[in-house]
Amino acid sequence: MEKQTYAMPLIGDQAPAFEAETTQGKIRFPEDYKGKWVVLFSHPSDFTPVCTSEFVMFGALQREFDALNCRLLGLSVGTNASHIAWLRSIRDRIEFKGHRNVSLRFPLIADMSMDVARKYGMIQPAASATAAVRAVFFIDPVATIRAVIYYPMQLGRNFDELKRVLVGLQTIDEHHVALPADWRPGDDIIVPAPATYDGTDKTAEGMKCYDWYFCKKSLAAKTEKTKSPVTEEV
Repeated sequence: MEKQTYAMPLIGDQAPAFEAETTQGKIRFPEDYKGKWVVLFSHPSDFTPVCTSEFVMFGALQREFDALNCRLLGLSVGTNASHIAWLRSIRDRIEFKGHRNVSLRFPLIADMSMDVARKYGMIQPAASATAAVRAVFFIDPVATIRAVIYYPMQLGRNFDELKRVLVGLQTIDEHHVALPADWRPGDDIIVPAPATYDGTDKTAEGMKCYDWYFCKKSLAAKTEKTKSPVTEEV
């Protein structure tokens, strides 16, 4: 029987649906996560050092992701028994970057069939035919894939960047803006370039323009201007 293959889902696609067994019971995705952002990520194997360091960080930062209305959902090609034993080992024995006794409270998918991993392009034969690479999918509350990051097996993820991407996507949606390189919360936003140019410089209040196509302004200024006195919160 010919093995079924899947195209890698792209930014703007609906996230592929699946049902799976996890360390916290069976889940249905995306039904169980309606109205939530989701960071769906894969790792190559339990009881390996790079993956262990990542899981310490995911566990240590989970409350920050929760506060951003975002749920974490992990995956690897392994059994529930292996996952649970590994998570207990992390909690009881591992310390990394000052974090210890970290309890992992998010589901970890036991994808022995590799069905979910294949749907998300996490199995990349040139790297491994039996283990998932380090993929990260940012999925919004209506189950649309908004950003995708892939790492090789030997390179651990940057967690500042994972949080930056999530907050950036939420900022884009809330304020209908674009964000420049190296943007961090509180930095200036990009003002969309005009569709036409009449040869004159027209700089709106609060904007700083370096040329007609490259202008920026404070998000705080934009927020204050668009707020209604009735809905403004202190």
